[in-house]
Amino acid sequence: MQWTADKVQEEIVTLLQPFNPKGIEITPETDLSADLYMDSVAAMNLVMEIEDRFEIDIPISLLPDVNNLQDLVEAVLAQLSKG
Repeated sequence: MQWTADKVQEEIVTLLQPFNPKGIEITPETDLSADLYMDSVAAMNLVMEIEDRFEIDIPISLLPDVNNLQDLVEAVLAQLSKG
């Protein structure tokens, strides 16, 4: 499958639903920690879900730069382009 930014974002939004108990609207600017109240354990669980879904590895060193959905989409796209 050819992954586009829109398709990647759509998949990540789906994967984020279990981490969104308040049901807020998830936009590219949604802050994963402040808006979704994700802690480090939840973030690692999300990363594992993303790695499984896209069949990629996301280096732990990238995570400090991932603050919102757009950052996450860009990180996934960068890893997909390496594959």
